[in-house]
Amino acid sequence: MLRRLLFGLMLGLLMLQPVWAAEDESGASDYVGYIELKPFVANFGGAGPLRFIKCEITLQVGSEEGHHAVNYHLPSIRNDIVFLLSAQDEAALSSADAQAALAKEVLTQVQTMLQEEEGTPLVTDLFFTSLVIQ
Repeated sequence: MLRRLLFGLMLGLLMLQPVWAAEDESGASDYVGYIELKPFVANFGGAGPLRFIKCEITLQVGSEEGHHAVNYHLPSIRNDIVFLLSAQDEAALSSADAQAALAKEVLTQVQTMLQEEEGTPLVTDLFFTSLVIQ
């Protein structure tokens, strides 16, 4: 009697394992992670009056491996973003459309750098969570 009960329990547990494995596999493809970067402060404007931009950026990644790779390359990513922000003029930051275009330009630059270093862009989207111009 006890043997039958143990055999039935073990058989039941073996039947459930494929269900758990299928959940793990399907959940891995739905990964979305966010990496909040420390705030950026840069001057911009070229030869005109000195202006400042302060922004906070969040990167969206599509895998855990991508999350780790982006964190590994973060110093280079930050450096590229600071230089890109410093190269802007007032017209590139004056309207919401111009700021959206800047976000796309920053995303493209980050993806290009990661493509060169990792063989894949890894970052799926980029958000300005805060943007202040003085």
